[in-house]
Amino acid sequence: MASQDIRTSSLKKPITITEYLFARLKQCGVSSVHGLPGDYNLVALDYLEKAGLKWVGNCNELNAGYAAGR
Repeated sequence: MASQDIRTSSLKKPITITEYLFARLKQCGVSSVHGLPGDYNLVALDYLEKAGLKWVGNCNELNAGYAAGR
């Protein structure tokens, strides 16, 4: 029996890991993402609105953690 490649067999078009992550967070009931904009995540932040998530920027990591826990 031939094995089927499940990675792309049912995808209409490939998506990025960022698109998948944010879509999955939305499916799990997450409505906002807290954090700091920076060199490593600036491109990822462009996908938040497409996924229906709200960006909540913070001035440091500690504040982001406290804000997300509320």
